Amino acid sequence: MAYSRFRDWGLLLLCNLIWGSQFVVYKIVQRQVGPVFAAFFPITCATLLMIPLVHRARQRNKVTAGRASNLKGDILQFILIGACGQVVAQLGIAWGVRLTLASGAALLALILPIATAFMAYLFLGEQMTLIRWVGFALAIVGVVKCSGIRWSNLSLANSKFLLGNLILFCAINGSAFYNAYSKRLLVRYSPLEVLLYSYYVVVAFMLPAAVCTEPQSFINIPHFTVAVWLGFLILAIFQYFLAMVIFLSVLTRLDATQAGLSNYLITFFGVLVAAIVLHEGLTKDMVLGGIVVLAATVLVTVYEGRTHSLIKPRI
Repeated sequence: MAYSRFRDWGLLLLCNLIWGSQFVVYKIVQRQVGPVFAAFFPITCATLLMIPLVHRARQRNKVTAGRASNLKGDILQFILIGACGQVVAQLGIAWGVRLTLASGAALLALILPIATAFMAYLFLGEQMTLIRWVGFALAIVGVVKCSGIRWSNLSLANSKFLLGNLILFCAINGSAFYNAYSKRLLVRYSPLEVLLYSYYVVVAFMLPAAVCTEPQSFINIPHFTVAVWLGFLILAIFQYFLAMVIFLSVLTRLDATQAGLSNYLITFFGVLVAAIVLHEGLTKDMVLGGIVVLAATVLVTVYEGRTHSLIKPRI
């Protein structure tokens, strides 16, 4: 039992290392491609890898024809989580990282638990307590602080990273929407099926967008450097395929809360990889903004949970 738990936490450590490195990898691949292609290409490759995996799982579980009829009825919901969730999240990360520091993007990843709580309030009817509202407001303050705005001479143009950070904020909320809204579909579909069908929507949306806005990226494919190909390999095989499969597998053996807490390592690994690979340092504003975001996250995920457990009536 101890070995099994150690193995699972080791796998979670690997997943978060992969997810934390995505900010640096997106910086590298966008040396030769635009943000739309940077998100579209690896997700398309991951989709092709996932199709046989899901197909075998459905055969093994002897999925009936009734599932196909259910899928037709759920198409609009898959389009919703694909377009408003995955597309916003993946394109937003690629585009936002292009305009800000990879280390700053890693710090903003701390917003995810708070954003998920807000989306659960909007779409799942979960209670949005005063603590959650305060936490969400603090998260926004942290984003602005990371952007380095000088309030003594207020001008948004003075903030070099504001636009990129705002795009990343939207991307994280897109990811939170996907996490929350997909719970409705997880009642009828396996996690891998939900992931694959949402990837279908991403490819359908991003292919024409990439062709129309970034045709030069397709022309540059034969001229990609080794570093860019390696970046796409990491994103496609490790980020969008392997890490997701491992995480969903571990989730069947650990509580969702336990697995979710490991996601705080994304920021740690993201900042570390940015410092090693891109030699990025943390500015005073980024550190202070990160502390504000972390405080908001702890307020929502730790303090509120502890308060609920203390006031929970004894039966």
